[in-house]
Amino acid sequence: MNIPTEQVGSIPRPVELILGMKAHAAGELDDKGLNQLFDAALSETIRLLELTGSPVITDGEQTKPSFATYPIAGMQLSPDGVIIPFADGHTRQLPKIKGGPFRYQTYADEYLNKAKKLTKLPVKQAVISASALSLLYPGEGIEGYSQEQFIHHLLDEAEADVRRCLNSGAYNVQIDFTEARLSLKLDPSGGLLQSFIDLNNQVLDRFTEEERKRIGVHSCPGGDHDSTHSADVGYDSLLPLLFRLKAGNFYLEYAGEKDKQSVLRSIAAHIQPGQRVFLGVTDVLSPRVETPEEIRDLILRETLAGEGRGFQRQRLRHQPGLGLDAAGIQPRPHGRGPRHPSRDREGDRPWPRRRRSRAGARGRRRGTPAAARSRRRSSRRTGTATRPWPFRRASGRRSGALRPRRSTTRARAR
Repeated sequence: MNIPTEQVGSIPRPVELILGMKAHAAGELDDKGLNQLFDAALSETIRLLELTGSPVITDGEQTKPSFATYPIAGMQLSPDGVIIPFADGHTRQLPKIKGGPFRYQTYADEYLNKAKKLTKLPVKQAVISASALSLLYPGEGIEGYSQEQFIHHLLDEAEADVRRCLNSGAYNVQIDFTEARLSLKLDPSGGLLQSFIDLNNQVLDRFTEEERKRIGVHSCPGGDHDSTHSADVGYDSLLPLLFRLKAGNFYLEYAGEKDKQSVLRSIAAHIQPGQRVFLGVTDVLSPRVETPEEIRDLILRETLAGEGRGFQRQRLRHQPGLGLDAAGIQPRPHGRGPRHPSRDREGDRPWPRRRRSRAGARGRRRGTPAAARSRRRSSRRTGTATRPWPFRRASGRRSGALRPRRSTTRARAR
């Protein structure tokens, strides 16, 4: 039995690129030199992801200035936007726009096209949600550019971002909606979350049913410096509204959840026809690297639990590590590194272990003797990785709170 997988999130940048980005920001490295470092990091990341055996890969977001604010990189902005608080007391802050009309400076298909030139494997592409970018409009308004005008332009641009990726041959497109869980912390009534879902559905409504099968939504409690902004918000509150999004795939943080059975119950109770769920199987906030056997066992336990709750195998999937997108790693370009060096790219390369993790699960289902599985597993040691967080500004509601995040992850289907 093959385990369908998809990577979700970024891959930690190599030290050379981190230092190069700092040097470029300080005026010590020209654009040509920085682009050479970007190209080298992109090529190496794709090469390593291919070695994992994953049937679908990404570019690891090596060249994005930020997974959340890449569309506005280079735009004239004010720094005093929405503040997002984290459980440990630190905060992040979004910028805000100064005027209109609102137009993307960069579309995600630019990153997709570069990656596709370097691999023969299918490539998926992540884009930021319209709801996250809606937080860029200042609460005090902009003279001569109303919020209604801004939303109209935002919807056009968000649609174009997704459509350009689909037209460029993306395997599928993942919309990062990490503000979802946080919105319930800011507004437990669900009104804020519903407004976000309505806005994102206005984008999704512009696509056909067949196109929406290739569009997914990622949600997690946001991770930064080993802390989260909304891990205390349960899926039982989130999923009834989240599954109203008109998308075909949903990527949910799972490995870090304390009550996994509750998560499965919520999914079973609220998933809609035609929707598939990908569950993250690597806890990227933990300093301890899971073994392939632990990931295999988590998948098998969840498989049995899911089938016991009536899940169709095609609708429940897994993604190694999904969910905590920054997973304790702060934007290296700005000098604040991960708290767990063992998970940084300076350490062992982690990704090849995923192939063995899936092989172990297949072996057990086929009744392969334990000794044979053990011989296969002992072929080499590997670890797991988290992603860098190149996003200095956080996203949230005015009273504080939104900070998207994602993780190095892949998913497994049921």
